[in-house]
Amino acid sequence: MATISLRKSNTRLPPEVNRVLYVRNLPFNISSEEMYDIFGKYGAIRQIRIGTSKDTRGTAFVVYEDIYDAKTAVDHLSGFNVANRYLIVLYYQQAKMSKKFDQKKKEEEIARMQEKYGVSTKDK
Repeated sequence: MATISLRKSNTRLPPEVNRVLYVRNLPFNISSEEMYDIFGKYGAIRQIRIGTSKDTRGTAFVVYEDIYDAKTAVDHLSGFNVANRYLIVLYYQQAKMSKKFDQKKKEEEIARMQEKYGVSTKDK
């Protein structure tokens, strides 16, 4: 298999590669068993977390035991068709996720400050 050749040749992986994958564009009714069937083909899985709230539906986190298995899964499953939806499989990057959260937090803080001091953003 491809993972064996990667390990033997001591291939240097890019810095963004890690064991945690962020999966988007999942069908809302996908089960954890189906996720294990799809992603388990590429290696041992430590954990799968499927989004259930309104904001996180259609997304999941898949954590592999080995980084090479995660790389193989990304290579093979990006664009994979599941229930007429094409999966988007990315490496999880904490910095990008927290940046989005920080931006939202700052916008909320600005809105509170504008309301508190009666400042309007509309031009007069």
